[in-house]
Amino acid sequence: MLEDIKRLLGINGTTAQDEMLNGIISLTEFRLKNLLGGAETVPETLRYIVTEVSIARFNRIGSEGLASHSVEGESMSWSDDDFKSYSSDIEAYQSSKENAKKGVVRFI
Repeated sequence: MLEDIKRLLGINGTTAQDEMLNGIISLTEFRLKNLLGGAETVPETLRYIVTEVSIARFNRIGSEGLASHSVEGESMSWSDDDFKSYSSDIEAYQSSKENAKKGVVRFI
């Protein structure tokens, strides 16, 4: 996952940023596992969320705690919940897991 994130960010080779990126990835995974009800691992189908949220968090370094920022006509704003745009995907995954657990009991 680290290599995918570095490629998307345009970072080549081993850099001093690797440790920071690994920390961001780890924290993002912990948060997603918590949102999934304490899952032990992030499901493969939701790994893209870790990648995308990690990139967003990396790009926001130095702007933590800010909701918006404007400089010379350029304006940027951030959500206070990095996972908000993925909530429907997380809910769909959880719903599919619940439906897979449901079975039919028949008495004969």
